[in-house]
Amino acid sequence: MTATWQIVVHGLVQGVGFRAACVVEARRIGLAGWVRNRRDGTVEAIAHGEAEQLLALCEWMRQGPPGAQVSSCDVDRTWVAELPLKGFEQRASI
Repeated sequence: MTATWQIVVHGLVQGVGFRAACVVEARRIGLAGWVRNRRDGTVEAIAHGEAEQLLALCEWMRQGPPGAQVSSCDVDRTWVAELPLKGFEQRASI
């Protein structure tokens, strides 16, 4: 069964290649969705796929790429998708 989750990562996660690395990882896992920086210094992702794929992305986001210092990762498993989501992309910051 597929689901759509919102993942918000806190810490030193902007300016360290987090979004680009997240796109690579999400595509490798086979997820659809997007990732972007937010004004408050967090990185937000909306990911759509099977539960095990989503869990794998969450696990990766809790560490992030080299240079990131993740302090916490909030996951909303009740997100309503902006369907259809195809592929995984990096979006402009908000």
